Amino acid sequence: MNTPLRRLATVVIVMFLVLMGGATYVQFFDAKTLNADQRNVRSLYREFGDARGPIVVDGKAVAESVKSDDAFGYQRKYTDGELYSAVTGFYSISNGSAGLEYAENDQLTGRSDQLFFSRVRDLITGKKPEGAAVETSINPAAQKAAFDGLGNQKGAVVAIEPSTGRILAMVSTPGYDPNDLAAHSSKKASKAYSDLLDAEGNPLLNNATREVYPPGSTFKLVTAAAALESGKYTEDSKLPAPNRLDLPQTTASIGNFGGEGCGANPITLKDALRVSCNTAFAQLGMDLGDDALRTQADKFGFDQTDLFIPTGTATSRFPAEANAPQTAQAAIGQYDVAATPLQMAMVSAAIANDGKLMAPHLVDRIRAADLSVVSQTEPSLLSTAVSPSTAATLKDMMLGVVESGSGTAAQISGVQVAGKTGTAQNAEGKAPHAWFTAFAPADDPQVAVAVIVEHGGSAGSEATGGKVAAPIAKAVIQAVLNS
Repeated sequence: MNTPLRRLATVVIVMFLVLMGGATYVQFFDAKTLNADQRNVRSLYREFGDARGPIVVDGKAVAESVKSDDAFGYQRKYTDGELYSAVTGFYSISNGSAGLEYAENDQLTGRSDQLFFSRVRDLITGKKPEGAAVETSINPAAQKAAFDGLGNQKGAVVAIEPSTGRILAMVSTPGYDPNDLAAHSSKKASKAYSDLLDAEGNPLLNNATREVYPPGSTFKLVTAAAALESGKYTEDSKLPAPNRLDLPQTTASIGNFGGEGCGANPITLKDALRVSCNTAFAQLGMDLGDDALRTQADKFGFDQTDLFIPTGTATSRFPAEANAPQTAQAAIGQYDVAATPLQMAMVSAAIANDGKLMAPHLVDRIRAADLSVVSQTEPSLLSTAVSPSTAATLKDMMLGVVESGSGTAAQISGVQVAGKTGTAQNAEGKAPHAWFTAFAPADDPQVAVAVIVEHGGSAGSEATGGKVAAPIAKAVIQAVLNS
């Protein structure tokens, strides 16, 4: 063979190797990425052509695939779509997916490695593939109570079972109807998505887990926990409580709600929490220092960047650095302190559970199409937030808030409710956010809840956490205890 032929043969062989390598990469290494690409029409037809698994609440499907007469084969259908939109999210031909539809997509489509043997069995028997069912931890009565309580006000509610971390309610308002986004017409689905993006209140954002707010006085639970954990304070320790507290290094000062006093000066730590005394807690925060507050906040779950339930969550935060006046503000849940409603429910849940913070979760179990259990979520300890003795003291202090303090609107006949109000300043010129977090029954906690009503809702600038948010929390607690 002469030299030109050898060179030509070499070039041909190299070209074949490149071709084979490219095909192998696309079909094997890059297959998952290409399948997941929303522009891949074949993937869309394949996904919609198979029965996507249902999302289940208390044994009933709130999202399911029903047969359709078009080329896609199945239509995604949502029952009480707006009520459960913060839980299910949506599954759309042109807008992707969100919520559990996104987080559990591999399970719902049947592509999860956990369902490998089910896929093999279907292949052998010739059975049409079906996705797995995602069984949530949601309590329908609690979900409805939260949704009805918020009404047309913008806000969120999260309820947790303290001993397990199971999320019993997760509502964000305004909600939306995922059925509009699930339309098989890409034009209609895109129009619905665009309308929601432009809608007032940003319905597509899950306020319960993806939005952070200044927690206001509900954060005083963290400050009180830091004081008790230091060993230098008890619930009977006396704190200075002037009508106004001048802050060091600045001409600014902190006052109490409505410019009033706290009923006594000095005041006990217990009474300071009961009446939500700003000046006492601001001074306490400065005395403890920002490091102590930050450490305590972290133990409750603040600044955790990898919390999945399994949907993603925004990171609640305590400022990385704070001087004395900033620490005073942070101690009462202002300055740069920011928390999701989920986070503040976690604070109450940890106190209710003798100081142990359980990892919150939204999915109880995954079931294959033959109803066999593929996986089940077991309760797991996220952190030890406070000692049992500190938790017991905080519980006693929170009982005082509801019995004779700022949270009396959460009282339930025959049930001891432990709670904390919050009225959080935010944007200049805007009404404060109304907060309430609580758990009950105090002697055997079954539910911990956090409620936020943005900018005071219908009460506007007249809103307080005790007036606006506490009644919603009460309704959710009653729904759990009665179900």
